[in-house]
Amino acid sequence: MRRLARTEGLTEVQREIVETVREFVDKEILPVAGELERRDAYPEEIVAGLRALGLFGLTVPEEYGGLGESLLTYALCVEEISRGWMSVSGIVNTHFIVAHLLVHHGTPEQRARFLPRMATGEVRGAFSMSEPGLGSDVSAITSRGVRAADGGFRLTGQKMWLTNGGTANLVAVLCRTDEGLPEDAPPHRSMTTFLVEKEPGFGRIGPGLTIPGKIDKMGYKGVDTTEMIMDELPVPADRVLGGTTGRGFYQMMDGVEVGRVNVAARGCGVALRAFELGIAYAQRRHAFGRPIAEHQAIQFRLAEMAVRVEAAHGLMVRAARTKDAGRRNDLEAGMAKYLAAEYCKEVVEHSFRIHGGYGFSKEYEIERLYREAPMLLIGEGTAEIQKMIIGRRLLEAATDDRRKGRQAG
Repeated sequence: MRRLARTEGLTEVQREIVETVREFVDKEILPVAGELERRDAYPEEIVAGLRALGLFGLTVPEEYGGLGESLLTYALCVEEISRGWMSVSGIVNTHFIVAHLLVHHGTPEQRARFLPRMATGEVRGAFSMSEPGLGSDVSAITSRGVRAADGGFRLTGQKMWLTNGGTANLVAVLCRTDEGLPEDAPPHRSMTTFLVEKEPGFGRIGPGLTIPGKIDKMGYKGVDTTEMIMDELPVPADRVLGGTTGRGFYQMMDGVEVGRVNVAARGCGVALRAFELGIAYAQRRHAFGRPIAEHQAIQFRLAEMAVRVEAAHGLMVRAARTKDAGRRNDLEAGMAKYLAAEYCKEVVEHSFRIHGGYGFSKEYEIERLYREAPMLLIGEGTAEIQKMIIGRRLLEAATDDRRKGRQAG
């Protein structure tokens, strides 16, 4: 058993699941990740293997055909998958967020319709909040859903950065609806989440819906990242998540909380792999007549890497367990995402430096990790957004503590 990134207090079932995923990563992902990444190829065989393992239904309740596991179990699996190839974790993550939204916010009919097929991977999920020029300012979205004569809605707008945008056949889309609200109503009260069913593929794939080609990225390849253009896209009334308009902002923020735990887990996995590569290379590379691992400068670097791996893993586990306990975890998730992303970047760079000139060669895996790590700095909200969330939550907690102190006195 490895020494770093161990999690105490797991059940036997959790340990078996995580170990199974770890073995799958070692056998099925690591040997092919480099070649697939260079071709920007969708990992069809890997996805089929994940379906066979039941990973697409890991957190789906057993009554809908899933495994009914916790966010912690899922996050630990994401950590292992990201250790192999972070892009694969993206394929699973957006699907997981949509399943989470359905489990916690969907109507009984919506859960019955989608969750059993999501558990098998037959239905793949994606979700969409961001728009061109919008970034993390979700309150500024302009995509709109207008009530139609048939009682349904027509969606119009352009969305950005859809992971699984081409391969997914179910997309949770955040739009404005403004039904029955006064003009001065807060922006978040006008938002609604729609469940858009579509065919996989690119181009004009249905009435009012276009998925342009994949966005060409410096890293995070293999997984399809796309735009989504809606032009009077018809959506039935029963595809409003939860059945009621105006709740979309709160629903999506709930999804983002678990998504940030996922991004933290990705950072932990990539950092762990970078450490594995760095320490292995340091032990076999010789300089000045001995392995470079025997040089104090390299040992210091390895020590710093290991501390970061451990710290990020611990905070990620705490954030997942807080959510599993039914408590608000935006503070913990923000901390975990911020720390894991920053530490991942630093660990990868340390490993890159240990590799020396060879780290710049595409023949070495660390080159791929060096291009993948920056995505974690911006995915599910930038570092600056996380620090804003953390600061506000700490100020809220301090205010609550003072209020309780006055009441007690």
